[in-house]
Amino acid sequence: MYKSVLTAVHFYPVKSMAGCAPGEAAVEPWGLAGDRRWMLATPDGRFITQRQQPRLALASAEPLPDGGVRLTAPGLAPLDVPVPPHGDEAGTTPVEIFEDKVEAVRAGAAADAWLTAYLGTGARLLYMDDPARRRPADPRYAAPGDTVSFADGYPLLLTTTASLQELNSLIAAGDHPGEGPLPMDRFRPNVVVDGTEPWAEDGWRRVRIGEVAFRVVKPCGRCVVTTTDQRTAERGKEPLRTLARHHRIGKKLVFGQNLIPEHTGVVRVGDAFEVLD
Repeated sequence: MYKSVLTAVHFYPVKSMAGCAPGEAAVEPWGLAGDRRWMLATPDGRFITQRQQPRLALASAEPLPDGGVRLTAPGLAPLDVPVPPHGDEAGTTPVEIFEDKVEAVRAGAAADAWLTAYLGTGARLLYMDDPARRRPADPRYAAPGDTVSFADGYPLLLTTTASLQELNSLIAAGDHPGEGPLPMDRFRPNVVVDGTEPWAEDGWRRVRIGEVAFRVVKPCGRCVVTTTDQRTAERGKEPLRTLARHHRIGKKLVFGQNLIPEHTGVVRVGDAFEVLD
């Protein structure tokens, strides 16, 4: 019998930019180490993602040894951005992420100018200096003390190859099959698992990946970002059109599950995957 295993690990140093796919990653209480510790915002403090700026898919942030990032994007010279002085030293600025108001540290004028030049509109780069005290996870699904970085709502996102294969089969059988098959990067997961049944994740409550156990707290409602080709920044109709027909939970079009780690550790490609509850 084929065993379920972890087949990919992803983290995204800057929210909504291209991600990294290492062979392993440390699991911290608020997510994978280095995941979404940086984020873009408008000058008046509203977060910016591919929802508003699909061209962010073509920009990337390579993590630097000191915790900073090297920004690259078409048409611009790379820019190294160091970790700014922490909030207690330099002060923080408020930013809104959906309904959350979060204090963050500005990266500085050079990064802001670089991003503004790329996007053609005012943008600031912000850093979350201390996830342990900056942003609690959604209390409707999380426990007291659970925290999260600049991710949409929860520390990690899990997807499965079986569900993607099933979704692509449904797209191929639909009215506009030319948009498929879709790659997994449309869903920007942190961990990808192989060896399960399609949509089995909808019924999970606790899982283990290698040495780390996780609570499965909420299906991931999907948005327009999933219709954005991560290699061209062009948008289509899929997968939202097919999810609307075939995979709703309540009013949400869902793909993947949000996780909260029960403890720290390391997850590695090839780790065994186990459903605990």
